[in-house]
Amino acid sequence: MPVDHILHPLRLQTMAREWLLEDSGTFDYGGGVVGDRRCEFTIYQKTRGLLAGIPFANAVFQELSVRPMWLRKEGELLDPICEVARVSGPARNLLLAERVVLNILSRCSGVATAAGRMREMVENAGWCGRIAGSRKTTPGFRAVEKYGLHVAGIDPHRYDLSSMVMLKDNHVTIAGSIEQAVKDTRDRCGFALKIEVECRSLLEAMEACQANCDIVMLDNFDPEACKQTALTLKLQFPSVVVEASGGITENNVLQYANPWVDIISSSSIVQGYPTLDFSMKVTPTVSIAHSLDCLD
Repeated sequence: MPVDHILHPLRLQTMAREWLLEDSGTFDYGGGVVGDRRCEFTIYQKTRGLLAGIPFANAVFQELSVRPMWLRKEGELLDPICEVARVSGPARNLLLAERVVLNILSRCSGVATAAGRMREMVENAGWCGRIAGSRKTTPGFRAVEKYGLHVAGIDPHRYDLSSMVMLKDNHVTIAGSIEQAVKDTRDRCGFALKIEVECRSLLEAMEACQANCDIVMLDNFDPEACKQTALTLKLQFPSVVVEASGGITENNVLQYANPWVDIISSSSIVQGYPTLDFSMKVTPTVSIAHSLDCLD
């Protein structure tokens, strides 16, 4: 099934409209210069990486009656400089879409590229677990960044607070204990939601397992402590899912990829990702005279 089928069409259009309204106030003076003459533009990817974000770009184009023709596929690894799409429509609408679409592609492709690179690293090392993202996303842009993780083939982790329960240190402190926090949570969320507990020591991890949580997160453990703790948990609680998290990047991810860790989550792939460079220009095959005519 194509990855974009997980996106709600109405939600896509709502986001596209909000992005466009953010970028254009009451008057579009530049648009008044170029008018509604039909033009064709080409979108170029100028940095090596995975192309991602096409459904969001299409939603923006749809709002402005711009017709895209994609020359490359979502998730394709591209070398610069590469034509990825040609878009046609009224000149002023194309220019309204330009910066919004380029920003989307730049960031979504950046997430996908960083995430895909980390996934390849652990797969090449023979690790059989799953790389995951985190909820440390850009406010208002979570859907795009999480989608980039999907394109890269890694787990996006929970989307929001209702997707899964994660009990962190503050929850436990207020509840009084890990056992009490898990019990109270189970009473409220029922059987349908999984419960994960963030643990800072072997003692806390054991308490979480004894409280029948579903997932134990080993937070900010050094690689050796993570390995030994995960092994101890698996020997006593074989069905518990063990997640390693906290300060994990491309530079040290392989140190956490041991046989007793099921999931390695990293916020670096949704927080510190490098963006890819995209541009949109009048299609070169269009004559110079026609190109200038578009700008009359």
